[in-house]
Amino acid sequence: MNLHPVGIIGTGKYVPENILTNQQLEQMVETNDEWIVTRTGIKERRLAAEQEATSDLAYEAAKRAIAAAGLTADDIDLIIVATITPDMFFPSTACLLQDKLGAAKAAAFDLSAACSGFIYGLATGSNMIATGMYKHVLVVGAETLSRITDYTDRNTCILFGDGAGAVVLGQVEEGRGFKSFELGADGSGGELLRVRGGGSRLPASAQTLSEKQHYIYMAGNDVFKFAVRIMGSAAEEALAKAGMSKEDVDLLVPHQANIRIIQSALSRLNLAEEKAMINLDKYGNMSAASIPVALAEAVEQNRVKEGDCLVFVGFGGGLTWGASVLIW
Repeated sequence: MNLHPVGIIGTGKYVPENILTNQQLEQMVETNDEWIVTRTGIKERRLAAEQEATSDLAYEAAKRAIAAAGLTADDIDLIIVATITPDMFFPSTACLLQDKLGAAKAAAFDLSAACSGFIYGLATGSNMIATGMYKHVLVVGAETLSRITDYTDRNTCILFGDGAGAVVLGQVEEGRGFKSFELGADGSGGELLRVRGGGSRLPASAQTLSEKQHYIYMAGNDVFKFAVRIMGSAAEEALAKAGMSKEDVDLLVPHQANIRIIQSALSRLNLAEEKAMINLDKYGNMSAASIPVALAEAVEQNRVKEGDCLVFVGFGGGLTWGASVLIW
C-alpha cells in the first residue's frame, strides 16, 4: 500500500481571558511567586469563565485551525479531541464540538492519554489520512483543568491552567509531514497522577466529595523523575525512527509542565533554549492543550519555516508518553 505523506495544514489556539497570577495564588494558599517561578517557571495561568466548558474552548481553537487551513467545517472528515476534562462522560466532547462547528460529515471521538493525548491524536489521525481512509482530520487538545484542581493544595494548584489548541491534518508534498511517532505507556505508574473519583470504581458520593477524590492527585517527585527520563529518551527514539539526529532539530515543541523538565530534555538533545518553544510562564500546564497551543504560538511568531524539522514530545498521566518528528 502506498501511504500518503501527511502533515499539519492549519493551526489554531484559544485561551480564556481570565488570568490567575502567582501573586493571586499567594492570597489563596501558602506559597510565593519566587518559589513557584524557581521550581516551575510558571508566572500565570488562564482559567475558563464560569459558563465555559472544554467544548467551548475547543470550538474557538478548532475554528481558527480550520480557517488557517483554508477549509470549512464541511471539509473535515474526522474530529479527535484529546482531553481528560470532557464536558461530561458522554456524549464525547468531540461530538459536542462537531455540532458546534456544523461539521456534519465528520466522525468524532475523544481520546484519553492525559498530557500525551495530543500526540496520540496526531498519530491516530495521520495514519487514517496516510491510508486514504480520510482526507482532513481535526485534532484538538482541550482542557479545563481548573475544574479538577484543588485550590487548597499548594503542590498542584500552582501548576494547571485552561486552554485549547487545534490542528488540521491533511496530505502534503513528498518529503514533508510526519516522519515518525513514538508512543508509550506504563500503567504501573497510574497511581502517581490521577483523579480517582467519579468513574465506575468510585462513583460520585458524599464520601468521594468529602475526601476530595474528584481533584487531581500527583506524586510530584516521582512524576518529575519519570518526566526528566522520558522526555529526552522519547524524543531520541522518534528521531532515530525518522532516520534523523539531534543536529537536524530546528524547533522542539515540548509539553509545558515544568521549565526544569524542558531544560533537562534540551540538555539531553544538545539543544539551546532558543530552539524550544516555551510558553508555560504564561499558561502553566494545560495537559493535552499544551503542545498544540505552543505550536500555534510558534506559527504566529514566525518561528516555523517551510522545511523545518519539528519535534513534539510530551508525557502525562497513565503514565503515558509520546514524541513525533515533523518536517514542516
